Amino acid sequence: MTEQTLAARLEECGISHDPTLPGKLLRYHALLLDWNSRMDLTAVTEEDEMIDRHYVDSLMALTVPGLIPEKGTLIDVGTGAGFPGLPLALALPECRVTLLDAQRKRLDFLQAVIDDLGVTNVTLVHSRAEDGARKPECRERFDVAVARAVAPLAVLAEYLLPYVKVGGKAVCWKGPALADELMQGRRAAFLLGGRAEEPISCGIPGRDWQHLLLPIHKTQKTARQYPRKSGTPGKSPLGASGKA
Repeated sequence: MTEQTLAARLEECGISHDPTLPGKLLRYHALLLDWNSRMDLTAVTEEDEMIDRHYVDSLMALTVPGLIPEKGTLIDVGTGAGFPGLPLALALPECRVTLLDAQRKRLDFLQAVIDDLGVTNVTLVHSRAEDGARKPECRERFDVAVARAVAPLAVLAEYLLPYVKVGGKAVCWKGPALADELMQGRRAAFLLGGRAEEPISCGIPGRDWQHLLLPIHKTQKTARQYPRKSGTPGKSPLGASGKA
């Protein structure tokens, strides 16, 4: 894929961008392919699908007015190979982005991308989601917390909302399973000081994938008991009947 082809694809999807962004994304893509040959970073290997599933999908949030601030602070929890946080950081150079992951090898890859591209607005944090949210430098410090393909909504709310300032938001990248997760997820968000809004359809032109973005606004501070110890949110999600 050429820079011109990728630029045209971004424009087709309604993603406004700096002229330098396609080149940066393609260099990121080349490094992902190289590292993926030695370690498990992505199971998607067909180029056009990779471009849409990873880079375009990450950036579709920019087509929703006011969802992701151009400036401010953003944390991507469970970033994996950097999605959606690193494409957002490349597209929004004035936004200070933190990429958090529990696997050091993924952060080694991301550091290689950051160094190669000379990125200056990204910080890497090696931590489990639950542990990172208890660190004073991370707890309720971010305007936005995001995650993609990490966990069911009720679990995701407990991972994300402790990082978000009151008045900020979590944004969850979700698929068709959201319909079954929404009721419990709303209850969990409420227990964590948040209010889940209506899902926003963010389909990618030419694809029949059901991609949704769910904003959760932080309306009050998260109680100190959350997040619970590592592993507990996944084993015993909040929001089930009688669970708090």
